[in-house]
Amino acid sequence: MGRVIRSQRKGRGSIFRSHTKHRKGPAKLRIPDYAERHGYLKGVVKEVIHDPGRGAPLARVVFRDPYKYRLRQELFIATEGMYTGQFVYCGKKAQLTVGNVLPLSCMPEGAIVCNLEEKLGDRGKLARASGNYATVIAHNSETKKTRVKLPSGAKKLLSSANRAQVGIVAGGGRIDKPMLKAGTAYHKYKVKRKCWPRVRGVAMNPVEHPFGGGNHQHIGTPSTVKRSTPPGRKVGLIAARRTGRLRGGISKKMQE
Repeated sequence: MGRVIRSQRKGRGSIFRSHTKHRKGPAKLRIPDYAERHGYLKGVVKEVIHDPGRGAPLARVVFRDPYKYRLRQELFIATEGMYTGQFVYCGKKAQLTVGNVLPLSCMPEGAIVCNLEEKLGDRGKLARASGNYATVIAHNSETKKTRVKLPSGAKKLLSSANRAQVGIVAGGGRIDKPMLKAGTAYHKYKVKRKCWPRVRGVAMNPVEHPFGGGNHQHIGTPSTVKRSTPPGRKVGLIAARRTGRLRGGISKKMQE
């Protein structure tokens, strides 16, 4: 084994750390409290802002603190149609309007939501990328679970007490526009982290990558490796269940 390869160096940080200097902060729902669980709270969208390294815009929402005389500022992921000066309502008794935050149990089947909680109180983990949304499929009142269709197409059972924002995440259609030139890709990834341009393993020398070297650019060994492969050799298709193209009709699992 030769040099410490790229995938090993990524774990050490150094030049591979994420670029967070100009980011606006973590976008989360309010911390769940008594007011949200039993009624609702009113907030105002003060501004809709761009967050570097994120495709979706963010909304600065200001709430009154229910317990003290002060204002609380929250960063929400902006939904499509959100505007400055809009009132946003959070809580069990809020209306089903774009931008509002409600528990899944209060939403009808077929409702389109985003910034969904995976576990109660985690303040939003699912369907957060620009243009993404999840769909409420069915409620089970006995088990207090709700079935949700995620952006990937997978269906997931979540607690009905989990909260979600109503609507689609703003900034959709971002990937429809082609990059056109390398400079655009450079600026896109510059604010994210060092992950572009990406040199292929077969284009490297044998000292730099297990797939490097040889008189033609070829891998030379199977590209699948096991999960317990030591770092420095753990490249390619790691612990692959299957390889090759997806052929034939869509499987039953995908349809479900």
